[in-house]
Amino acid sequence: MEEVRVFPLTCAVQNYAWGKIGLDSEVAKLVVGGDPLAVIEGDKPYAELWMGAHPKGDAQIKDNRIAQTTLGQWIAHYPACLGSKVKDAFQGQLPFLFKVLSVNTALSIQAHPNKELAATLHAQFPEHYPDNNHKPEMAIALTRFQGLCGFRPVDEILGFLQAVPEFHALVGRDAAEELRSSVGDEVRTGRALKKCFTKMMSCEKKVFVDELNELVKRVTQEGAAGKDTSSSNGDLLLRLHSQYPGDIGCFSIYFLNYVVLEPGQAMFLGANEPHAYIYGDCIECMACSDNTVRAGLTRKYIDVNTLCEMLNYKPASAFSKIFPCVSDPADPCVTLYDPPVPDFTVMKIQVPASVKDYTVASVDSASILLVIEGDATATSAAAFPDVTLTRGSVLFVSANESVSLQVTSQSGMTLFRACSLL
Repeated sequence: MEEVRVFPLTCAVQNYAWGKIGLDSEVAKLVVGGDPLAVIEGDKPYAELWMGAHPKGDAQIKDNRIAQTTLGQWIAHYPACLGSKVKDAFQGQLPFLFKVLSVNTALSIQAHPNKELAATLHAQFPEHYPDNNHKPEMAIALTRFQGLCGFRPVDEILGFLQAVPEFHALVGRDAAEELRSSVGDEVRTGRALKKCFTKMMSCEKKVFVDELNELVKRVTQEGAAGKDTSSSNGDLLLRLHSQYPGDIGCFSIYFLNYVVLEPGQAMFLGANEPHAYIYGDCIECMACSDNTVRAGLTRKYIDVNTLCEMLNYKPASAFSKIFPCVSDPADPCVTLYDPPVPDFTVMKIQVPASVKDYTVASVDSASILLVIEGDATATSAAAFPDVTLTRGSVLFVSANESVSLQVTSQSGMTLFRACSLL
């Protein structure tokens, strides 16, 4: 049955506590769209949909003529489906994991190691770092999406050090002064920023909990008195503190950019970039790894030393964190999100209402296709019979196969596609 090279998938759902609940979750809505018989529990979080072959969430093949039950098993049998370049570059593995995230409460502040550090950490602490790969990732907003990403411009951090005495107390006068006097000298600024952040992250728990309680009390009182608390980033502080009381991560909002993505906008998180997702729904694509170094807003293991050593201490504006997408010159329906890593590229395919026949072009890489909106009948020389696509359908497409869509919905279609363009 090797001729079936395009087939639908049933994907793994992760019910992490931070996910949106029941049908408020985009993940849950997509699951029901893709399988009307799926049962969604109204009080359960639906945090992530995993579309790929990761061992912690290997997709099931929805085609009973295929002997293998999961995508990972099928790829192991037919590695040529990856495309020859991808197969050789990534040792016969699908190099990316494609996801949908529905975030209700903040995820931990984290960073992902580069390949060298990942190998070292995995060898030393395999219980915390499960593999030796890097984990660059990209988030593309489906709804208005809020996150923290990268260090703020220095003048903003200095502004908070001045306006928020509780924050100043944790960083300390010496480190704060060093940052102030480093302005204009990139190398010194990086060093001073590292010193400030490390100082805060290394505070004794009792010290920072006392300062945090003091800060929350002050901001709450000021807010109640009708004062503007934006100089203390008050709204975000209170929101994060209500989710993670007494957590050092609440102070990181004074170091990191608050980034808001409108639907269709993206951010790319390279190695060593500190970040946290706060609220909203997004498409995410990443290298196939689970390595995470955490810094706060979490009840999990925090590896302060590794974290403070590895981070990228380059200040930049929130605006600069928005990753530019480009139109595909070959196809006006396609928008490319092509990050500076070989592991993955994401395409947004927007078929207008006027187009009833659309061909998803072949690429020299295995790809995964997710329908966000619209209905179609999909035909491919490598799939039979035809596959019915609706919101939530996920299709695996082997390298060098094209798929013809006969669009049946009135208002066109929106799809996302992940692949590796080497």
